Amino acid sequence: MAHLHKKTKKGRPYYYVRETARVDGKSKVVNQIYLGSPERIAQLASGGSGKGVECTKLAVEEYGALWLANLMDNHVGIAPIIDSVIKRGKKEKGPSVGEYFLYAALNRMIDTTSKRALPDWYRATAIQQIRPVDVDELTSERYFEKWDRVKEKDLQEIASLFFKKIVELEKPKSGCFLFDTTNYYTYMAGQTDSDLAKRGKNKEGKDWLRQVGVALLVSRDGEIPLFYREYEGNRHDSKLFARIVDEVFSAMKRSFSGDLTVVFDKGINSEDNIAAIDAKDGIHFITTYSPSYAEDLIRVKRSEFKPVETSKNLHLERLGKGEDRLVAFRTSGEFWGKERTVVVTFNPLTAAKQRYSFDRKLVDLRDLLQELKSNLNRSQKWKEKVLKHYLDCCRRLHLPDDLYEVMVEENKKDKKSALVFRKDYYRIGRYIERFGKNILITDHKDWSTDEIVRAGLDRYMVEKAFRQSKDDDLVGIMPLRHWTDGKIRCHIFTCIVALAYLRLLEIRLRRAGLVITARQAIEEMQKLHSCLCWTDGRSNPKRILEELTPLQAQIIAALGFEPAGGVLQKKKVLRYRNSLIFCLFHPSNTETPVEVNAPLELESGLLAKHFHRNHVLVDRLVAN
Repeated sequence: MAHLHKKTKKGRPYYYVRETARVDGKSKVVNQIYLGSPERIAQLASGGSGKGVECTKLAVEEYGALWLANLMDNHVGIAPIIDSVIKRGKKEKGPSVGEYFLYAALNRMIDTTSKRALPDWYRATAIQQIRPVDVDELTSERYFEKWDRVKEKDLQEIASLFFKKIVELEKPKSGCFLFDTTNYYTYMAGQTDSDLAKRGKNKEGKDWLRQVGVALLVSRDGEIPLFYREYEGNRHDSKLFARIVDEVFSAMKRSFSGDLTVVFDKGINSEDNIAAIDAKDGIHFITTYSPSYAEDLIRVKRSEFKPVETSKNLHLERLGKGEDRLVAFRTSGEFWGKERTVVVTFNPLTAAKQRYSFDRKLVDLRDLLQELKSNLNRSQKWKEKVLKHYLDCCRRLHLPDDLYEVMVEENKKDKKSALVFRKDYYRIGRYIERFGKNILITDHKDWSTDEIVRAGLDRYMVEKAFRQSKDDDLVGIMPLRHWTDGKIRCHIFTCIVALAYLRLLEIRLRRAGLVITARQAIEEMQKLHSCLCWTDGRSNPKRILEELTPLQAQIIAALGFEPAGGVLQKKKVLRYRNSLIFCLFHPSNTETPVEVNAPLELESGLLAKHFHRNHVLVDRLVAN
């Protein structure tokens, strides 16, 4: 199958004609012809086709990914939601505030750029064909002017309306929700006034930069964001949860009617937070617990653990690797003033990885101690520095400082100090016992061990959403390059909208039987270009699409569209109205008369397959 392929080198587009074919069951490039830059293609095209029609000008625009992103918004409509809160001024011209958010969100779904680069990015796309806009209006100055009108309370109202629409489209089928927090660094100068950007413990290890925290709640069954809140970068997770706990519970109740469960990690644990959950009727929790505070649970004999029914365990069992399965031990204990269900899990594969990493760190620690010993022998000035360097190394390696016994002893004869160290095998053994272990605590007494473990494991879904939000190409919250709290809030909301749209895309593709990630879909559709061709004697260009790759065709068909007239349109549907009398082509007795009194819709391509052409009598046939 031949198609036009684009490569970008040093910011310049170059084009090839590629032919693909199935080789060993996989699509591979079997032939490639270099065409050159768009200008060179126009020159080649101007040579004539032999029929008296010459292409005098050619414009190639990115089409597929932008069309896909806009299609997701057609189901939600973020611009009307925002414009219902931030009304257009009497003399306001150009895109509305909601449209500025929309065009930023579409960019975040495909190929994140700065606001300054946004107009140039849109000029290279088929935006005028998909969703017309005056691209010259999408400047950073206009963005900041519009975003200055959006106050914090307005944005919270907008977010509430947005998530309400999301729930209408994809209502959660269970009452289990996943909550977590993360932070995003910014290059904001220290003297710049900001209530959000503060220095704190950064998850990227950039503690010297100011950062902004974000809390996120997603549904367990759909992995769709249903609530978020930005907060100060120096606020502890547990303190943040205590401040927004009522908002989190309200979002859960709006999404699902029935018993609710929130799953979070140990950073949220505190007496006040657990008490707040206990005080709510019909709301339960599952949380992780630090092994450092439950040494007795960590030392439970391995024979007490039983395999858990998870999809990965079933896969390992089919492969004959039963010894690698996740196992769990269940008990109960008093935590936060009440009797709770406790589940300790052990993953042999995780334990092996942690042991390998631990052994390497121990070697690094020993090498440092040897170096410090040599330095001290050469110069007594190192006497005051040795222990500090050792403690700094332990912190850097994320190891406790009691795995080695380290002492600086003085020789009575020559009065010189020497470094003496040896491994503490008891402490090392106790530390190794934690590897692969995880502790889950819940107030669910009626849930089975398997249900509790699966819910705890599914917390990866919200962590996956955060990883996506830190991606350089898709969503891309980080680094934050906005200098006021209002613009930071607007930027984060835009990214949350893009994150939700990408998840909606995955769900709709999966529902149609196409199991691929949003990244795979966007990257594949980015290769689909739309071409405008001007020919002699015509002032209006003709629009054509590249030849679809097999995966592009699957994506488009899964969403109910097909190429037509140089664009993608909904598949044509033949609709029968009024009373119909026809005969089905039945494989057993050839003909079966059927009377239909309700409207019947069939895709035109399936009509000949399901009905005998010579025996269809129709009162009225309408092509939709």
